[in-house]
Amino acid sequence: MTRTTSRGPVFADRGEAGRDLAEVLAHRQWSRPLVLGLARGGVPVAVEIADRLGAALDVVVARKIGAPGRPELGVGAITADGPATYDDMLLAKLGLTRQQLFDICEREQAEARRRETVYHADRSPESRDDRDVILVDDGLATGATATAALRALREQRPATVTLAVPVASSQAAAAVHDEADEVICLSQPHEFQSVGQWYGDFSQTTDEEVLAALGMSRSR
Repeated sequence: MTRTTSRGPVFADRGEAGRDLAEVLAHRQWSRPLVLGLARGGVPVAVEIADRLGAALDVVVARKIGAPGRPELGVGAITADGPATYDDMLLAKLGLTRQQLFDICEREQAEARRRETVYHADRSPESRDDRDVILVDDGLATGATATAALRALREQRPATVTLAVPVASSQAAAAVHDEADEVICLSQPHEFQSVGQWYGDFSQTTDEEVLAALGMSRSR
């Protein structure tokens, strides 16, 4: 199920977006909740939700698989451990095969594994088993990375998986609809072009900020 509420055109930053999402999520009952920020941009949003719910915080990494020569055009995504997911309609439109993307896929998975190692250098990832897991990103343009992350999470036997995002294109929201038990989205603007256009401050989140967020969560 996708819940859409009206909202002004711009979030000041990811923190404000996270607090707005937390207001919605706080009215639900959660069993051993675990909030997962989709690294890196989803982490500052997830921090606010974990704080409000008093929930554990962790990160998950999914990497976009870009088209050859057009890395900004995501045709799929992959996590550190899960299989790649692809937009087969887009592949067909571009005249590409999965085999042609093998090297790019391998490179992106290696980067996902590197980041997972960095983020969990001093502790093991939080168990997902039999918990209500809330996967958080700062927005969905195509839904590719969220889809890859959600499919990988399913393999870790959570009780439920909820995807929570401040903003998404209607196409992306539809694409992830069947991947989670529930999708909570604050806004699906008709004039959606990119996630960044809905933020006043959409500066890149760094590895250091991700590590600081995890450190604050551990100290609670």
